[in-house]
Amino acid sequence: MKALVTGAGGFGGSHLCEALIEKGHRVKAFVRYNSRNTWGWLEGSLYKGEMEIIRGDIRDYDSVKDAAAKNADVIFHLAALPGIPYSYISPLANIKTNVEGTYNVLQAGRELGVQKIVLASTGEVYGTAQFVPITEEHPVNPRSPYGATKAGADFLALSFYRSFDLPVAVVRVFNTYGPRESARAIIPTVITQILAGIREIKLGSLFPARDFTYVKDVVEGYVKMAECERCIGDVVNIGSNSETSMGNLVKLIAKLMATKVHIEVENERERPPKSEVDRIWADNTKAKELLGWSPKYTLEQGLKETIEWFKENLHWYKPEIYNV
Repeated sequence: MKALVTGAGGFGGSHLCEALIEKGHRVKAFVRYNSRNTWGWLEGSLYKGEMEIIRGDIRDYDSVKDAAAKNADVIFHLAALPGIPYSYISPLANIKTNVEGTYNVLQAGRELGVQKIVLASTGEVYGTAQFVPITEEHPVNPRSPYGATKAGADFLALSFYRSFDLPVAVVRVFNTYGPRESARAIIPTVITQILAGIREIKLGSLFPARDFTYVKDVVEGYVKMAECERCIGDVVNIGSNSETSMGNLVKLIAKLMATKVHIEVENERERPPKSEVDRIWADNTKAKELLGWSPKYTLEQGLKETIEWFKENLHWYKPEIYNV
């Protein structure tokens, strides 16, 4: 396949580009334009010479359409503002990137006759679980501006399928983690503080539970979604089908790193009470049945690989600074 990956310089996007290259596909990597001509996490990729780097801005229709016009069969749309805390600071930035950016991809794909668009969504659109595990039929009830914009992008994409027969498939991913993950997330926050010698670990609420899915498993789900004809116009959850509380997650990381830590809860790291998502736990039955997908990594296996990567790449992070 000839694949265009938006958000290619980011955490998930860079892993997806590499996986596609390894599978023999041709990759066009859409990265955000900047004056230094840097390509995010693709800068250090062993495969960057094997993909075409396209610079632009997902919020700019012209650059999106120009990228899609370069003989792309499939568009993997991963570009987004992923930070939930930042969505409280700038809801509009999330709207412009997550909703308007998705419109640009959909409209470009529609005008150019792209064969398929795989939209990367999130389990955050479900809000706090009303029942567990969360199936694709669970009500969509986002709690944060980020979650609302991702839900808006989902429904916009599905409306393009119903209105214009645009071949769209939506992947709702549950809490991806692994090498290169953003410093805003809990796993990098804990690992980098421990590696920096900090033993008073600063976190938000310890009680919410999440379904953590290793990035290599997530990427495999994206690829299988692109290959699945029965998934057009549909939504599929990609998750581990298990849940872990934030407090227990920290204990597991500390154990794997052979370190004793004390957790200090900071108010600025907590979500507004009515916006908190207490529980997310994916039902991945549909992914198993439609895609033949199931996670290969346990949480402990994925964390071990992640910790080893951070040991070698701590210099890219600032553990002492809270990153929204």
